[in-house]
Amino acid sequence: MEFTKGHGTGNDFVILPDPQGRLALSPQLVAALCDRRRGVGGDGVLRVVRAAHHPAAAASAQQAEWFMDYWNSDGSIAEMCGNGARVFVRYLLAKGLVTGAGEVPVATRAGLVLAAVDGDDIAVQMRRPHLFDVGAARLGALTVAGTAVDVGNPHLVCALPHGLELDRIDLTVAPGYDPVLFPAGVNVEFTTPAEPVAGTDRHVRMRVYERGSAETLSCGTGACAVAAVALRDAGRTTGVVAVDVPGGRLTVTISDEACWLAGPALLVADGVIDPAALTV
Repeated sequence: MEFTKGHGTGNDFVILPDPQGRLALSPQLVAALCDRRRGVGGDGVLRVVRAAHHPAAAASAQQAEWFMDYWNSDGSIAEMCGNGARVFVRYLLAKGLVTGAGEVPVATRAGLVLAAVDGDDIAVQMRRPHLFDVGAARLGALTVAGTAVDVGNPHLVCALPHGLELDRIDLTVAPGYDPVLFPAGVNVEFTTPAEPVAGTDRHVRMRVYERGSAETLSCGTGACAVAAVALRDAGRTTGVVAVDVPGGRLTVTISDEACWLAGPALLVADGVIDPAALTV
């Protein structure tokens, strides 16, 4: 089985080329591939399939040639992954599957996304975040109020109370949440304000516990959700937000019509793995 390893601000993925949709992926195989000791290691798997050859994307084949079949590291399937989409497009470009001219369309389970390339940085046009409810996350005995946000997948954005350091919260265990509000689970982001950054309207720091992947170094859709809440709290509906994650910096630009997520997307290795060895 051929693979490529890539990441966007430390959010890393195992990329599997499967243009004709013939690869028999299973939750067990995905989890084994993402195992950081016995497999390749990653926060998830990106299967590269022509949209016409995957039932979840066939209806989008006229708008996008390629479908991003995204799986979390635990073998579950997710609707969308912003950093994954940026790395996916980097792969398409590197392998000559698309050209870098203009915007690159990609089909996902959350709908069509467009990507724009600028050197090492790739920006993807995401669904405009929708703030739809209030909720709370539980970290042991601590309960932190938050805002529920839909970015094609569910998020709960929680601003830490003054005096509680972002680096000191324990995300080795999944935060508790309201299963009625989030029946399919939720990605939980914790944020604190940061010093102003030139060219942006807000600057925040973020850590995230991703549904199906535990804490990751970065989450693209999470950064979009966090940016929307930061702008809301500043009395704005549009603007540019710098979001610092443990793996680097993402820039989110929200307009009346769209949300763009920008940052580096890199490929670091190509290889071949024996699937049979993953089950030993």
